[in-house]
Amino acid sequence: MTSEAIRDPIEDGLLTPQNACLVIIDYQPIQISSIGSMDHQQLTDNMVRVARIGKTYGLPIVLSTVNVASGKNKPTIEPLQHELGNIPSYDRTTINAWEDTEFKAAVKATGRKKLIMTALWTEACLTFPSLDALREGYEVYPVADAVGGTSVEAHQIALRRIEQAGGQLISVAQLICELQRDWIRKETEKPFVDILFGSGMVKHT
Repeated sequence: MTSEAIRDPIEDGLLTPQNACLVIIDYQPIQISSIGSMDHQQLTDNMVRVARIGKTYGLPIVLSTVNVASGKNKPTIEPLQHELGNIPSYDRTTINAWEDTEFKAAVKATGRKKLIMTALWTEACLTFPSLDALREGYEVYPVADAVGGTSVEAHQIALRRIEQAGGQLISVAQLICELQRDWIRKETEKPFVDILFGSGMVKHT
């Protein structure tokens, strides 16, 4: 019952707290209300879990919204913003976040090549930056049960397109297990259980 020596956390082929970045795009009220591929509360809870995972494991987080400055849209939903705290939010006019210079610069500034991607909708604001990032040599990991589309079909087709381009689909549970990896890492053991099994989840207010 001996763990092997810890791999180089930068060069590890799997996700680690040292080689991954969390990207969160457009979790805003209009987008949430338009999702037809899953229950809205479940989507919110799963995304809040992803944010808590990012904070627990110390991932750099890049947050973006669309059309807040123009007054056409509202900021990130409160339960998610509560978890993220006062991190910068890069507001855009582009549907494809990768075409926004500040957002793209923020992703590059993390120095991470493995991008844990979350966005609404799956068929647009997740697909387009995922495809562009893949073309530029990044590894893309969409969290399939924390994203949503306007219909089940739209969501599934979009995930298929990303996967065919080289994206690696993951789930909330797989993400946290991959970052934890070994129960010898006691400092994250309790947060792991709390996040995955719902203790202390933040609900809609």
